Amino acid sequence: MQLQEKNSPFNQEQAEQLNRLLPTLTENQKIWLSGYLAGPASSGAAVQDPPQTKEAVPTEAPAKTREVTILYGSHTGNCQSLSEDFAQRLKQQDFKVTLSSMDDYKPKALKKAEDILILTSTHGDGDPPDNAIPFYDFLYSKRAPKLEDVRFSVLSLGDSSYEFYCQTGKDFDKRFEELGAERLFKRIDCDLDFEEPAEEWMQGVLDQLNKGQESEASNSSEAPVDQATSATAYSRSNPFQAEILENINLNGRGSNKETRHLELDLEDSGLQYEPGDSLGIFPENDPNLVEQLIEVMEWDAEELVQINKQGESKPLREALSTTFEITSLTKPLLEKTAELANHEELRELVHSEKLKDYIYGRDLIDLVNDYGPFKVSASEFISILRKIPVRLYSIASSGKANPGEVHLTIGAVRYDSHGRNRTGVCSVQCAERSEPGGSLPVFVQRNQNFKLPQNPETPVIMIGAGTGVAPYRAFLEEREEMDVESDAWLFLGDQHFVTDFLYQIEWQKWLKEGVLTKMDVAFSRDTSEKVYVQHRMLENSQSLYEWLQAGAVVYVCGDEKHMAKDVQSALLTILKQEGGMNDEQAEAYLTDMRKEKRYQRDVY
Repeated sequence: MQLQEKNSPFNQEQAEQLNRLLPTLTENQKIWLSGYLAGPASSGAAVQDPPQTKEAVPTEAPAKTREVTILYGSHTGNCQSLSEDFAQRLKQQDFKVTLSSMDDYKPKALKKAEDILILTSTHGDGDPPDNAIPFYDFLYSKRAPKLEDVRFSVLSLGDSSYEFYCQTGKDFDKRFEELGAERLFKRIDCDLDFEEPAEEWMQGVLDQLNKGQESEASNSSEAPVDQATSATAYSRSNPFQAEILENINLNGRGSNKETRHLELDLEDSGLQYEPGDSLGIFPENDPNLVEQLIEVMEWDAEELVQINKQGESKPLREALSTTFEITSLTKPLLEKTAELANHEELRELVHSEKLKDYIYGRDLIDLVNDYGPFKVSASEFISILRKIPVRLYSIASSGKANPGEVHLTIGAVRYDSHGRNRTGVCSVQCAERSEPGGSLPVFVQRNQNFKLPQNPETPVIMIGAGTGVAPYRAFLEEREEMDVESDAWLFLGDQHFVTDFLYQIEWQKWLKEGVLTKMDVAFSRDTSEKVYVQHRMLENSQSLYEWLQAGAVVYVCGDEKHMAKDVQSALLTILKQEGGMNDEQAEAYLTDMRKEKRYQRDVY
């Protein structure tokens, strides 16, 4: 809530001072202040510590009888952010809340748990996110306790374009039930536009938790939470329009790639970030694709269509450009389209083995050309589309080294599929339609699972390929600003030394100055046999093992299906080869590293 001078008895300076103060106050401070202003002290007496008596504070609602434990498994930070927000809402309603990431939670505490709320994403082909693996494995082990006295509910985040959509959440939901726990509220599975279903889940859980409470506090879930800074704080729900300061192609002439280095102005946004965090961008669809879709469907580009449950409307062209996804197909979308258009052939495709192959590499225009045009209105069709997914990019700068700015490293995605040229929605927007002086809607996504060590003396090993080197530029800028002197080793991979050595001058400068201790590079297309970062790791297996034994933290950033898996395989080989471990011991060593935050991955 923000005080406005015209709506209050305060002048502009007073209103500004109050607006700075109010968001910093705790609930107890607000309660005390309201009592102080209403009492004799408001006549001008100096502010004193509040008397430590029960009469000094308003009567509180009866304490809730059960403790709420919120556990999150998060890869990009969405589940963590939702968990933190929900924990705050519960605390404001006098619930006793324990909040923890799954890898920090002691599984034995399950025996004493009462109400457990699980928020988790699904990674890759139905796998738990890294920081959920130990808890997931424990639940599915013979050591998992019976949970007859536990109530639970699951919020699952995923991407419906994947075959094993929200699989981790489904697994947790099933396993808690198998262990005897009572479902407090139904599981809700969220697609990439998760805000509305997540709110539905939170409200449903709150309603169940509040059942049977006689006090007014039990009904407080019906009122929105007062967030004092909501009018000015920039976030995912209120992105900041960041001016583009620089947009440079990092690749040399003749490269097969186009990698853009973007510098954005965050001045006056209040947005803060740390190395390892990501920047979210709300992209727009290619205008040419939008026009093609409108034309093939014979729609009116200026027709007003509803874009959300709140009833907000936009002209169709704008809605398809800025709000709805049109560049990928999912099974749920095809199911809804078949029902909406009463299309028997499309129904057969949805339930056939051909579906997976059909969806891959096609977009909405392909669907319309192959099975349409569908005789449905723009408003009807819009209602079954999901929102354009936010794109998250690893931040490539240190806020200490670049105050008021944030830098990104974005590879432009271009490819041919099914006879048409395709482009990445956000990456090519940044490459072709984002000029200096323009702006992009952005927010900071915290990532506590990819952070520099708290102890600056800890050595670090950074492994990345292509744009996966972005966070390491941020790491080294930060270490340079902080005068960190511990060892740092970079493994960097790309296609060609001459054209694709991203940030070459900066790495070499840091090597010369000692900010970077060692660097090994792998350029896969410069030799007859392709050489990748995992090969360089194996060539340095003895030294790398010595670094691990010295407590080094290992970071991996890049493609999950190939690069990250190959790097993990190389690490296991090194542990067995240099440490004399068998398969089980090497796996346990990596598991322990993950638990100790010494093996951190930012993979996609």
